[in-house]
Amino acid sequence: MPNHLIAIDQGTTSTRAIVFDAGLKPCASAQRELRQIYPSPGWVEHDAEEIWQATVATVREAMAAAALTAKDIAGIGITNQRETTVIWDRATGKPIHNAIVWQDRRTADYCDALRAAGHEAEIARKTGLLLDPYFSASKIAWVLDHVDGARAEAEAGKLAFGTIDSFLLWRLTGGKVHATDATNAARTMLLDIGTGAWDEDLCKIFGVPQDLLPDVRDCCGAFGITAPELFGGPIGILGIAGDQQAATIGQGCFSPGMLKSTYGTGCFVLLNTGPERVASRSRLLTTIAYQLDGKRTYALEGAIFIAGAAVQWLRDGLKIIAKSSDVGALAERADPAEQVYLVPAFVGLGAPYWDPQARGAIFGLTRNSGAAEIARAALDAVGYQTRDLLEAMRADWPASTSAPTILRVDGGMTASDACMQFLSDILASPVDRPVVMETTALGAAYLAGRAAGLCPDLDGFAAQWRLDRRFEPRMAADLREEKYAGWKDAVRRTLTAK
Repeated sequence: MPNHLIAIDQGTTSTRAIVFDAGLKPCASAQRELRQIYPSPGWVEHDAEEIWQATVATVREAMAAAALTAKDIAGIGITNQRETTVIWDRATGKPIHNAIVWQDRRTADYCDALRAAGHEAEIARKTGLLLDPYFSASKIAWVLDHVDGARAEAEAGKLAFGTIDSFLLWRLTGGKVHATDATNAARTMLLDIGTGAWDEDLCKIFGVPQDLLPDVRDCCGAFGITAPELFGGPIGILGIAGDQQAATIGQGCFSPGMLKSTYGTGCFVLLNTGPERVASRSRLLTTIAYQLDGKRTYALEGAIFIAGAAVQWLRDGLKIIAKSSDVGALAERADPAEQVYLVPAFVGLGAPYWDPQARGAIFGLTRNSGAAEIARAALDAVGYQTRDLLEAMRADWPASTSAPTILRVDGGMTASDACMQFLSDILASPVDRPVVMETTALGAAYLAGRAAGLCPDLDGFAAQWRLDRRFEPRMAADLREEKYAGWKDAVRRTLTAK
């Protein structure tokens, strides 16, 4: 009997494949970095063909490293960067334009026009989202209006849209399946998250033909079968979830009130609110955490566009570190008397500010400030932005204040003890780092394993979660509030809409 699982983790900066055994322990992995394309300031694209080739290559490499064949694999789970938009030709499977990445801000003016036309309230009520370039709908409209002949071909049913999961599913199945899961669909700004279906009125607002859209399914189930020639035999694709929802699943956050934060390119905090849709008054997002057996579980989400990407900027832009892992040692040399703040609004500010026109800024520089202080400020910004989100969540859902907040964290930046300690300090809350750090891939593997009958139910899976280290707050309360007040002032100075 096949007793292994593969998670395809297609992220913003890399594509990975991880093989898990039946006990959900990683056995082997492979990874390829993903080229970032910046055609204009504020524009971010990926080559979807490069993503596809890297997906096939990493799955093959991971299987070879684990000495497994297709017959040993019980199922594949896919998790992906959300909102990133691909439109392709149904006949050839070829994208008609580069993928437009979730960070891309080219449609800011388009969103402003829709807001001026009075559409924002209806969009927010149905989708739980704010009218922003972050989401897929305005990106779809841009491609249809800027690629010659695209709109006519879309209206003729010749094109298909998908987030990255949907594009990979189409390719993996040889063009036989055009589908997505509820979590990815919820990020397009075209799905009514109350009904779980595409909304005709929203499609009209954005000028998106409904024939362009994929089927919407549960996160766990039979999505399709891989073309046999790809991996030496057919393998079932049994689970799909957007990366932040997959991390929520991987962290075992199945009870209302549980909270997780992922620190990768950006930072994303999700608060499980159960079957209740909580309408945010604090400019957070209401989204689908997961959908299983036709039942939707909701979450409040705060999205920070730049977290680990700020460290990449220190490396590639300022060139003050040789590799990302050097940032911690450099930051530790910072003078504690220096109060330097980096507001990393390189592609605008996300929740709870939602200012797409804001741009990055550094405040508090003195003649004594140097590379160490800027590195420290880049790491501290993660903590400050997380506190912004948690305070907004507490305001939106008072039930979240009835018990002590414990934040479960994952992602590359959580390997830094210093960064996690500051996070606990500025939040005045415990921060729990799990033993298994690859929670996004773990969540995707679990979904596939659940569908294959290899893995336990939600309660059984949650019981397997293991703590690596808990960080407790140590900072004095007056210093914490002084530092946070400085951050709020820096953000105020950065916002374009004061």
